[in-house]
Amino acid sequence: MPTFQIGDKAVYPAQGVAEFTGVETKQIMGTTQTFHVLQVMDSKKKIMIPVAKIDSVNLRPVVPTDEVDGIYEILRARDVRLNDQIWLRRYQSYSEKINTGLLHEIAEVMRDLILRKNEKPLSFGEQKMLDQARRLLVQELAVARALSREEIEEEINQIFATS
Repeated sequence: MPTFQIGDKAVYPAQGVAEFTGVETKQIMGTTQTFHVLQVMDSKKKIMIPVAKIDSVNLRPVVPTDEVDGIYEILRARDVRLNDQIWLRRYQSYSEKINTGLLHEIAEVMRDLILRKNEKPLSFGEQKMLDQARRLLVQELAVARALSREEIEEEINQIFATS
């Protein structure tokens, strides 16, 4: 497990990129516990992770820049077999991928949902999942590449404009 310092950014699965803002100690049911405090980027959400549990929450560093091209390749891939299970099983499969917090899994979900959307309208749940996958992907790529969210959105829109 990498160690993080105040000001460092890390990816919290299904929440996105968060910045370490400090350490807090709290009394909970008569026990003193120390927490790492993170602020989710682009949100007011504050996450407190018990120091003793930091290794079990699958927190990871932001994707390194040398892996970004691979993420874009996943988005560009068109020779993929879309999951044609019933929508509930698809939804569960996509949820599991997003919850891993792994950027390549999130990119696959986003690509597959956009390709599916090009064929027929998405269900409300699938549209929400697409929105979540896009937010997580854009957020992390913007941090990894030191670009604005708008610049990353434009790149992604260009990738899918030709599909």
